[in-house]
Amino acid sequence: MDAPPGRPPTPRGGEESGREPVTVRKATRADAGALVDVLVRSFDADPVVNWFVRQDERRAEGFEVFFDMAVRQLTLPHGEVYTTSDRAGAALWVPPGKSRMGWARQLLLLPRGLRVAGPRGLPRNLRSLAALDRLHPRWPHLYLMFIGVHPDQQGRGIGSALMRPVVEQCDRTGLSAYLEGTAEDNVRLYERFGFRTVQQLALPGGGPTSWLMWRMPATG
Repeated sequence: MDAPPGRPPTPRGGEESGREPVTVRKATRADAGALVDVLVRSFDADPVVNWFVRQDERRAEGFEVFFDMAVRQLTLPHGEVYTTSDRAGAALWVPPGKSRMGWARQLLLLPRGLRVAGPRGLPRNLRSLAALDRLHPRWPHLYLMFIGVHPDQQGRGIGSALMRPVVEQCDRTGLSAYLEGTAEDNVRLYERFGFRTVQQLALPGGGPTSWLMWRMPATG
């Protein structure tokens, strides 16, 4: 995957202008349950998440397990999960070298993956994850796994506030960043922070589109 040549300056405060300031902090284990809840609510209608989560009478359980894995097992232990003072949103980042799972870890997660997808959906999910993994950049970067804001709190600039700490960290350290956008409307937010779409991937089996986006650090 080729990275785009550059990016515009990081937006500073534009979305928060005239609004009550949003305080962002690193999340702790004590926040995990609240962050799972806010992500479940914010991604309820998301096409990609609904592709991965079973759509039967156990859908609610599948959503809960899906985001519980994402928070407690895949991101929070690495120390790059961010939330707000009122836990109205969450940004789940993964530091360089931690985003790929070996086969042993994947096998350990399979029982929970079965609860997420159901027996019919699990093979499809594994194919989709393999397709995303093949295109995931191999050079060092910070990976944004998920970012979400409680539906009742959207429009306050929380999404931008949650993006800013790691984007600024990337610029200080010279690291790139990567994400897989799950909805076209969100792509514009990521573009404001310098991400550029390098490929669109239709998930195998007739699945929805994911926008694979890369961000170069600021220079000069």
